[in-house]
Amino acid sequence: MITAGIDVGAKRVKAVILKQGEVLARSAASTGLEEEEGIAKAFKEVLRAAGISREDIVKVVATGMGSRLIDFADETMSINMADARGAAFLYPSVRTVIDIGAEGSRVITCENGRVTAFAVNDRCAAGAGTFIDAMARILEVTPEELGQLALKTERSSQISSQCTVFAESEVVAMVSSESSSEEIARSVVNAIAERTNSLARRLNIEPELVLIGGLARNAAFCQALARALEAETLMVPEYPEFVGALGAAIVAAEKAADAA
Repeated sequence: MITAGIDVGAKRVKAVILKQGEVLARSAASTGLEEEEGIAKAFKEVLRAAGISREDIVKVVATGMGSRLIDFADETMSINMADARGAAFLYPSVRTVIDIGAEGSRVITCENGRVTAFAVNDRCAAGAGTFIDAMARILEVTPEELGQLALKTERSSQISSQCTVFAESEVVAMVSSESSSEEIARSVVNAIAERTNSLARRLNIEPELVLIGGLARNAAFCQALARALEAETLMVPEYPEFVGALGAAIVAAEKAADAA
């Protein structure tokens, strides 16, 4: 049985093909101004990577903020449920999932892959990946390079603004004061970590903690978040940005099996 899960986020579309409980292929594309084009591109590429056609797929489940745009999906599901199912597939004992996306962040508590509670910050990008992008532009580096710079120092200053626009002014002031790029980068990742910690503390978070989303690839942020959460272990999957799509593909397989 072959199923597919598609996660349409603010900046990227992620697609996963699942066959008999094994990931057959993954693909991602930028959402861009024309979301439908990004969706079509990601799906076409994942089919090519898997070496299959649309007709080979028994069921497609969509998730994410743009899931309503996927007219070829059989069903949709919430991103909270998709994140929990995908994380539990990879780490069966997971109890807390932290998802940092481009425009928002969420913390989900779960048991056996079932959501028990969640908290979401989607009103300001200051606690999400877009914040990293904005600060990287000020430093004239890539988001990846910003993370590498942050790993080079423990020295940081507090960025107190909750709004990205005002936070940019604080970073510009730090540049003007001749703070090092390393210190500024560390300040940026620490700020996001503290905001994520504040969100997480709304819930009764428990180990095992799993971090997913694109920002999970930033080693400096992972380090800062583990410290802020006082977590001994913060698990990060090999493909953290695909966990929601994976969860959707898993649910598609379960529903297809139930209908058989």
